[in-house]
Amino acid sequence: MPNHKPYDALIVGGGHNGLTCACYLAGAGLKVRVLERRAVVGGAAVTEEFFPGFRNSTAAYTVSLLHSKVIRELKLAEHGLKIVSRPIANFLPLPDGKHLKVGSLAVTRAELARFSERDAARLPAYYAMLGRVGVVLRELMLETPPNLGGGARDVLAAFKAGNLVRRLDMAARRDFLDLLAKSAGDLLDGWFESGPIKAAFGFDAVVGNYASPYAPGSAYVLLHHVIGEVNGERGAWGHALGGMGSITQAMAREAERRGVEITTGCEVAKVCVDDRGAQGVQLSDGRVMEAKCVVANVNPKLLFLKLMDENTLAPEFLQRIRGYKCASATFRMNVALSELPDFTCLPGKHPQQHHQSGIIIAPSLAYMEQAYFDARTYGCSRAPIVEMLIPSTVDDSLAPRGSHVASLFCQHFAPELPGGLDWDGIREDAADHVIDTVTRYAPNFKGAVLGRSILSPLDLEREFGLTGGDIFHGALTLDQLWNARPVLGHADYRAPVKALYLCGAGTHPGGGVSGLPGHNAAREIIRDFRSGKLDEKEKPGRG
Repeated sequence: MPNHKPYDALIVGGGHNGLTCACYLAGAGLKVRVLERRAVVGGAAVTEEFFPGFRNSTAAYTVSLLHSKVIRELKLAEHGLKIVSRPIANFLPLPDGKHLKVGSLAVTRAELARFSERDAARLPAYYAMLGRVGVVLRELMLETPPNLGGGARDVLAAFKAGNLVRRLDMAARRDFLDLLAKSAGDLLDGWFESGPIKAAFGFDAVVGNYASPYAPGSAYVLLHHVIGEVNGERGAWGHALGGMGSITQAMAREAERRGVEITTGCEVAKVCVDDRGAQGVQLSDGRVMEAKCVVANVNPKLLFLKLMDENTLAPEFLQRIRGYKCASATFRMNVALSELPDFTCLPGKHPQQHHQSGIIIAPSLAYMEQAYFDARTYGCSRAPIVEMLIPSTVDDSLAPRGSHVASLFCQHFAPELPGGLDWDGIREDAADHVIDTVTRYAPNFKGAVLGRSILSPLDLEREFGLTGGDIFHGALTLDQLWNARPVLGHADYRAPVKALYLCGAGTHPGGGVSGLPGHNAAREIIRDFRSGKLDEKEKPGRG
């Protein structure tokens, strides 16, 4: 019998991956509705006023991983998206009054020569190594991982992935293995002798990663953060004018142009499942919406442990999901500033190149490792890792004339605190500590703060559904990558319940504002519609 449900797909969560998936599904002729709990779509990629007259990217705060294919095919530029590159990627103020700027090969090499001629000579080979391995990873990010023990299509997918690696020469294959399995610290110690350059590159290994830079596998997190591009420039980082919300608002406009219905203020309480599979969702107000399939743009733990009846899932699968690691130890702040920070190592309150870059306060790998140990012991780093961006230096729409906004992305702050502490009780003290940390390098900073907003790990979970405050919807560790994300056997965006799919960052290729989980999931959902696999006559078992 024909299926007369009102929608082909209901998408739970209107973050950037949900919007991306919706656009592709609607572009294939499907009837799609997006259900977003918050009052605005965009998930963690939104721009909001946090202090009177001051607007900023609330959570996600910088652009590089957003894939050019998604930008082009969703016509984001036509819908107003404009991204400008940072003049330099990063700026590290150092405790001894020196500093290091990191950007293009030429810029970084000249800067590095002030610290180590040997390292400056080795830098081109390091960049080339990342480039060779990055080409393979960029191609793999667009592919659906093969399910272990799957059918012919999975065998072909595995063969294709293997061919990408086989195209590399033996030296590059060894580099690929190093970047998958080694620690970032061991990798960088093998390349360089200068502490500041190892800190500059090693920072990428701890962004959203609750681990020491010497933890095995952290080199992959470094690689994950250097394979993006801005306006065709590989490895660059940029500012989305209007904040990160300009990305998701452009996506929403394209989704609506394709006929997608977007409903905000609409909280999904439960995915409705019977012996035919997912049949729709129940909202928090008790209403039920039906669809031929449900697509979850939420953390896998949130989906399977909170939005579903556990009786619909196999016990072994549930055990694996309970063990799925979610903890990025991130503490996020936005501050309104009366003036720009005046760094001791590079004085001046007037806009300079370093004010438009990523300002990293983490002068060594040892500093980063101690921040991790502190968080494990005390809950909060005594000397936190801080990246500060000041987007108002390139976008005057965010703050009143002469004033500025700054994003502070901080590590390591444990999601679960020891000794009976709770985040609601210590969040203000933690924020003060972050402000004091920056002020040690820019003495005017604390006095320039007019107002601030704070997102502790608990706030990130409550406000954006980021389980454990995890910005990646799950740790990017070797046991949670590629065809093991979120678990082996279900890496192809299909849940172990018929007509239920995942399209969020808890699937391949993981976190960051890339749009690729949504892009890849849509491809698989469209394939299932066209092959008739969503025919209600088929009754699956649990997996």
